[in-house]
Amino acid sequence: MNIIGCLDRPTSGNYYLDGLDIANTLEKDLAKIRNLKIGFVFQQFHLLPQITALDNVILPMLYAGISSKERKERAAEALKLVGLENRMHNKPNQLSGGQQQRVAIARAIVNRPVLLLADEPTGALDTKTTQEVLDIFTELNASGITVVMVTHEPEVAKQTKRVVWFSDGQVVNSNLNPEDLHTSSYF
Repeated sequence: MNIIGCLDRPTSGNYYLDGLDIANTLEKDLAKIRNLKIGFVFQQFHLLPQITALDNVILPMLYAGISSKERKERAAEALKLVGLENRMHNKPNQLSGGQQQRVAIARAIVNRPVLLLADEPTGALDTKTTQEVLDIFTELNASGITVVMVTHEPEVAKQTKRVVWFSDGQVVNSNLNPEDLHTSSYF
């Protein structure tokens, strides 16, 4: 995930993101690439508790040189996309865990990334909320965003287009059919 997210560089091989050779990109440019081309969603939501959902979603745009008016419009649009248009003025402690995760997703997509990295995004959620998050990811993928998700949950993995199984940092199988996953075989 660190290499895909441009946090670390590959020690061998090539990694191209949206046509850019990441291994040969200057460090100062990687931060801009992370901000504009990659959205990050984590198991822990990493929302700032003292500001509203809207302001949490606006944060990544502060570094992208987007006007104040457009920041508010895009943040409201992202919150609407995840079904939280009526909660944008609530602070995180006024939201359920599932709502906080949806704010985190809105924040991750507000800069219209080409890649969304989700590290155990459903690990702390109940079954219903997990499905809501997966439905959002499916919609985002259908709109052209590549979604890469790490999960230990077979039921989550079964709902993806492709599964790459890792063990101890090594690819064990990169050609798994999600429909063939069985708890006893892979997880």
